[in-house]
Amino acid sequence: MARVRDKGMVTSKSPPKSPFNKGGLRGIKVAVLMGGVSTEREVSLRSGQAVSKGLQDSGYSVIPIVVEDTKVEKLDHHEVDLAFIALHGYFGEDGEIQALLETKGVPYTGSGARASKLAINKAESKKVFRAGGLPTPDFLVLKRHEFLRNRGCIAGQLGKLSLPLVVKPACNGSSLGVTIVKAIEGVVPALEVAFNYDDIVLLEAYVMGQELTVGVLGEEALPLIEIKPSREFYDFEAKYKDNNTCYILHPKLPDGVYQEAQDTALKAHRALGCSDFSRVDMICDELGNLHILEVNTIPGFTERSLLPKAAQATGMSFSQLCSKIVELALSRNKVHQGESHTEQTCGQAVLDRVHPLTSGVGMADMVPSKEI
Repeated sequence: MARVRDKGMVTSKSPPKSPFNKGGLRGIKVAVLMGGVSTEREVSLRSGQAVSKGLQDSGYSVIPIVVEDTKVEKLDHHEVDLAFIALHGYFGEDGEIQALLETKGVPYTGSGARASKLAINKAESKKVFRAGGLPTPDFLVLKRHEFLRNRGCIAGQLGKLSLPLVVKPACNGSSLGVTIVKAIEGVVPALEVAFNYDDIVLLEAYVMGQELTVGVLGEEALPLIEIKPSREFYDFEAKYKDNNTCYILHPKLPDGVYQEAQDTALKAHRALGCSDFSRVDMICDELGNLHILEVNTIPGFTERSLLPKAAQATGMSFSQLCSKIVELALSRNKVHQGESHTEQTCGQAVLDRVHPLTSGVGMADMVPSKEI
């Protein structure tokens, strides 16, 4: 059971003042996009259903749209003021649905196409973190064709990375395809699992410590939550099915680390050019050092999801959280004619100085990220 304490919060205990907090704006038509074509479809359906109810409770006119393909022609039959994107993974968090909505002239919630494409790619986003001086575990990047060509000798080409390792798809969510490798003979099987989900795989140094998640809403970091799974790590089962997963609000951390984690989350959010909201996952190691794992631009909105839990700790109900996200999008009139200035000048600008978005570290130059 989660424990709640009263200290360490950046946001106030009362929900932010907002014209949307008392009944919403009746007449505002919001299309909630859910489902989609990724491996996270079922989670997205649950997120979308929860968001739809939350917005209806706030007085919005809600049009639930179950996305079945990458054309989303169902949306063309409705006049809407905003699309609330509750799609996860491919064609949700990768910038594709955002780009499509821009061509349709439909404003939408959350980060734009460029920031979304950058954030979902763990390899590329980690390069941005390193370029910006933000802490993230050492890593290597392996492409499918390199794996197939060097399959028999990959275990001997890990450079300075040592076991245990975390092997994960570069562009996937919900911990699908993730393996913690503790023995050298487990490297190839773990890569085979990860390549079932993506053509690019990340091999990342395993960091022992407290697993933390920090929600970002607007320009503020929400209260920290520590994740304590009963399983080996916070995998798909632990996230969505295991009732023994424990979430601890305001976890006990070394002096100053709580505030540092919130500051680091905001820096990571901004470094990638994210907008409105996100969830930043990180590890606090045994020495009190923080290590950013990833930034989720469309975190879950289910009954077990962490961004709503963090918002609730500030006194904000789920419906108020959904309204706040709508408010943030509408207040910036986020039509996204091209990319926003923030996105162009933050994450991608940094990345362009390091590597083009389509590049990766291949087996030929496979070295720990600190040498990239």
